[in-house]
Amino acid sequence: MVEFYTSLHPILQGVLKGLAVILVIFPIGGACSMAERKVSAWIQGRPGPNRAIVPWFAWVPFLGRFLQRLGIFHVMADGGKMLFKEDALPGHVNKFYFVLAPIIAMMLAFTTVTAVPFGAYLDAAGKVIPIALANVDIGLLAVFAVASLGVYSLILAGWASNSTDPFLGSVRASAQLISYELSMTLSVLPVFLWVNAPGLEATLGLGRVVEFQSQPGLIGGAWFVFFMPVSAFIFLTSLFAETNRQPFDMSESEADLVGGFHTEYGAFKWGLFFVAEYAHMVVGSGVFTLLFLGGWNPLPWIPLATAVEWLTPLSPLALHPIFVGLLSIGIFLAKVLALIFFFMWVRWTVPRFRYDQVMEIGWKKLLPLSIANLLCYAIAIAVIQK
Repeated sequence: MVEFYTSLHPILQGVLKGLAVILVIFPIGGACSMAERKVSAWIQGRPGPNRAIVPWFAWVPFLGRFLQRLGIFHVMADGGKMLFKEDALPGHVNKFYFVLAPIIAMMLAFTTVTAVPFGAYLDAAGKVIPIALANVDIGLLAVFAVASLGVYSLILAGWASNSTDPFLGSVRASAQLISYELSMTLSVLPVFLWVNAPGLEATLGLGRVVEFQSQPGLIGGAWFVFFMPVSAFIFLTSLFAETNRQPFDMSESEADLVGGFHTEYGAFKWGLFFVAEYAHMVVGSGVFTLLFLGGWNPLPWIPLATAVEWLTPLSPLALHPIFVGLLSIGIFLAKVLALIFFFMWVRWTVPRFRYDQVMEIGWKKLLPLSIANLLCYAIAIAVIQK
């Protein structure tokens, strides 16, 4: 199968990769929408979505009612409503840019997925090879460069709506994203100062970061969340702001902006914005996992290769590249889903900041902290690696 895929024309390979991204991210977006409501219901002590059911599933013993109470059929109902509901186009909007904005949001969200490795396998020599749609040396730079363009879709949506509240929401979004991008970028520099040790080929690839968290020894096998906790804290806080998640959802604040930049949107176009938001959450959680949580390594000081060695006596298939790849993808997804749950937990626990507080945290708290953190680690790494 691998040989057949590699023999295809590069354009056809690109098309298949694009379809794979769409077929994975759209269902994840729908599942996150359902999970968001179930998590909020659990935190608030209420049942949540548990009534919708396909009629013939009600006759299936146990399984039908279990899926109904889990809320699975609400995802199907929401997807059908989003696709077939009348997609009204207000008369006062700039129609071309109004339609273009959610398309840009989706394109950028899908593009960032391609540069994030989501698993690994062992080659014939026992070396760990990352699995990614585009395993490039500028991996993190590509993710940051494309993700930072996402603000243009919000600005375009607010401006094209020709309405006060959406425009204010888009302005807030642009100011917030610019404010926290600086801290986020500075927070990851200590990581790449450490992994680009003297004598090694320089790279911004995320696979190298996981490789440095897979080495033997007390420091070599430690996840960077223990080694660089301040960087992890700054990155995670900035990630909340970059994905417009509460308590940083200033661009969607319904208390004073009705709904923010998407007030005039409905049906499918409205859904695209939120699928893009969940896609950014998935990518951001994946990047955080690779940078600070060991990537596809199951536990601190236990890399993937060691776990495979432990499983080999149980079955010789444990060394097969497909099994190792599926195992690594499962470990990686488990960490990503745990972070997405944390996003939802914070949303329904922490109250929203005021806009002036958001700006103060970004410029007066996180930015000085990230600069001081970078200086401290730069000096420490220079002394250690000298």
